[in-house]
Amino acid sequence: MPTGTAALVDQSGPFPYRPDMTTVPNRDDIPREHQWDLGSLYQKEEQWEEDLCRLSSLESEVQTYPGKLAESADTLLAWLQLQTRIEETEERLGYYAMLRHSEDAGNSENQDRLSRYTQTASRLDAATSFFAPEIQQIPDSRMEELLADPRLEEFRITLDRVLRYKPHTLTPGEERILAMQQEANQTASKAFSALLDVDLDFGEVETPEGPRSLTQSSFGSLLEHPDRSVRERAFHQFYRSFDQHKNTLAALYAGSVNLDVYRARVRKFPSALAARLFPDDVPSRVYENLLAVVRKNLPLLHRYYRIRKRALHLKDPAIWDTRVALVPAITVNNPYEKAVETVLASLAPLGEEYVTTLRGGLLGGWVDRYENKGKRSGAFSAGSYRGDPYILLNYKDDTLRDMFTLTHEAGHSMHSWYSVRNNPFQHYQYTIFEAEVASTFNEQLLVHHLMGQEQSRSMRAYLISKHVDDIVATLFRQTMFAEYEKLVHDHVEGGKALTVDWFRQTYRDLLLAYFGDTLEIPDLLDLEGLRIPHFYRSFYVYKYATGISAAITLSRRVLEGGPGERDDYFRFLRSGGSRFPLDSLNAAGVDMAQPEPIQLALDLLSQQLDLLEATLFDEDSPDSKNKRGCAGTP
Repeated sequence: MPTGTAALVDQSGPFPYRPDMTTVPNRDDIPREHQWDLGSLYQKEEQWEEDLCRLSSLESEVQTYPGKLAESADTLLAWLQLQTRIEETEERLGYYAMLRHSEDAGNSENQDRLSRYTQTASRLDAATSFFAPEIQQIPDSRMEELLADPRLEEFRITLDRVLRYKPHTLTPGEERILAMQQEANQTASKAFSALLDVDLDFGEVETPEGPRSLTQSSFGSLLEHPDRSVRERAFHQFYRSFDQHKNTLAALYAGSVNLDVYRARVRKFPSALAARLFPDDVPSRVYENLLAVVRKNLPLLHRYYRIRKRALHLKDPAIWDTRVALVPAITVNNPYEKAVETVLASLAPLGEEYVTTLRGGLLGGWVDRYENKGKRSGAFSAGSYRGDPYILLNYKDDTLRDMFTLTHEAGHSMHSWYSVRNNPFQHYQYTIFEAEVASTFNEQLLVHHLMGQEQSRSMRAYLISKHVDDIVATLFRQTMFAEYEKLVHDHVEGGKALTVDWFRQTYRDLLLAYFGDTLEIPDLLDLEGLRIPHFYRSFYVYKYATGISAAITLSRRVLEGGPGERDDYFRFLRSGGSRFPLDSLNAAGVDMAQPEPIQLALDLLSQQLDLLEATLFDEDSPDSKNKRGCAGTP
């Protein structure tokens, strides 16, 4: 079924399907029209099996190329074409297997299919791993001769990106030694995961509804419980478990940080931060600029926590009061089809092609809508070059947040749709740095649309509160994490040791700066810096903060501008992986090396806090004077 031309679901029947909220159905109980149609990848299972055999057979052909890439432009071109064919086939096979497994992980056929694909792909990946080191060993003069052949022009971006690593590539023998360390290098991360996910037992927390298991997953929801005593018990019980293992946690994180520094030095990077930013060609000043601008705006965050204190009627607010909703969740009746129409209306500023294409996908074969037994939780978008950009949801009619999830994932899918149609396979894939921009952009347009409609006071309060909470969690909290990571790595690079006490004091100093005098910081909270899984993938979380800043800036440009600003945004969507992230955003009119995009996002937060105060509190009170005229749009 071609992308964007899927037949619309017939909604005229007298008994439209609605998911039963009391039970979880089996996969076979979900109507076919509410499941995704994977026919754009494979119409029949036999086609997938044939492609898997074809992919496996290419291994022998790969073996004829090592050591020969510099022989001639003909040889190099033939290899690049073979590599592209392998990667494109791998992607198509892998996405199909992953999507089928995601729809029902308990199905043995789905398990077997994914396992067989993984085994075959792993063998091919090992066989083709010679490519980058061999290209980097070719003398510069010879590479210039090869690249002079016009037939290699379509692969120039691919080759240039491999050659960028040449100054940071060691001799073949040294590279082999480093490669042999890969499994050992995962020890700290694997041990941390085992400790958190398996060995730590947090017990149960008593609630008015009965005892609830306390886990990594349930901790967040317990901190949102309306009963303050439940929140406090959950906090102390959760962090007492970390306190009992603080020396182990500190040793594991120190091991991970020392490994980051070691790898950066071995590959001749000036710092671990520079090494992590290198693949996206992001200069360190982008990271440092984020920290500086957010630091300057911390009084805005302190204001937010004072609003929370007043709204929750708390004399002495504590850390376990920072997650509970200021406005109770709004009960809505948003059937999936109605949510789609609302999302599409909010995206009207992007024009007819975007909206029409998305309508065909969301109401046709792109989306697996509802929960079923064995289905993966949460949501994702999985775009591939030869298939539709599929979306997995666990949609519920009575949860407004699920409509935001829908538009978020639709943003990813449309990013993929435009990238596929404007780039060859070898550089259509965009980076994580860029991915969150397109999805968060859609959320900003949805907030703008909903706030522009007639809403009850409670609904307006809920929307504003949600918008504020999202910005605080994504921009402030992730930046605090990013600042902590930099302090930790700088400490090691300065020749100093990491200890439990140093970790705790450094993190406590950050907590005091970010929370100010708005609440007391309990002793155990400084252990939070030892329990964040993302820290084992260093210097990653800053992308969430830069992503929301870029999305807010772009959404303002589109909403307040004209056709030129919209064209700039589509230039970003179409660029795919043909540019580095900063270049792609620059083409859209956003310079993330400057403070303006981050400051603009923070200025929006200030406006939303004005609205939040005016909506939550008595509009005639002194606290809300002169607030009624504030614009409520991103």
